[in-house]
Amino acid sequence: MNGTEFSRAELLLGREALDKLSRSAVIVFGAGGVGSYVIEGLARGGVGRLAVVDGDSVSETNINRQLIALHSTIGMSKAELESKRIADINPSCRVESYKLFYSEENDGGIILSEYDYIVDAIDSVSSKLFLISEAKRLGVPIISSMGTGNKLDPTRFHITDINKTSVCPLARVMRYELKRRGIARLKVLFSDEPPIRPAEDGGKRQPPGSVSFVPPIAGLMIAGEVIKDLCRKNTETE
Repeated sequence: MNGTEFSRAELLLGREALDKLSRSAVIVFGAGGVGSYVIEGLARGGVGRLAVVDGDSVSETNINRQLIALHSTIGMSKAELESKRIADINPSCRVESYKLFYSEENDGGIILSEYDYIVDAIDSVSSKLFLISEAKRLGVPIISSMGTGNKLDPTRFHITDINKTSVCPLARVMRYELKRRGIARLKVLFSDEPPIRPAEDGGKRQPPGSVSFVPPIAGLMIAGEVIKDLCRKNTETE
């Protein structure tokens, strides 16, 4: 890391911490409303190796909340768009992209043990559980995003252990399923704001509602937690 793009961060974190971040590797699963801002925070934070896993393409409904979603990018691969954006932010960052929906049946040959930290910003419960189980088995630190849909108050987000969550329907399901798998602890981001139920249209349930200012806050909070954890971890092991 030899440019001035991280000089303002150096004033707060110090040169040693930035050098540690430049040697760190993080993999982010999901590049949607939360994940795209996690990636942004990590890239602008100076993480030296970033991998993005997402099998989806940009759709028009993504534009209100996803960083890479523009009218000019509709139909393009989210993973590829993120890779190009990361390289433009920090050309010295080693970037990898995986265009796949991660699952037990399709793990893309990804070797999780190569990474210092894993971020779970996946929507699918089954994929989340598989990823978390693999991370715990391998001893790789992981942070998991709980639900951000149907929320309006970004000040209600907290980072804590899964067992200290409340209100969030996804967190409730995850607590139960993780307990069944013998996983006692998991760092998560969750909201204690009661979810707002979208109106039904002709008796049909609507997809979760989302606004421009809620998922990005969640993503940047997760990015900040990862960066602080990496700095602490590297300090403790040296």
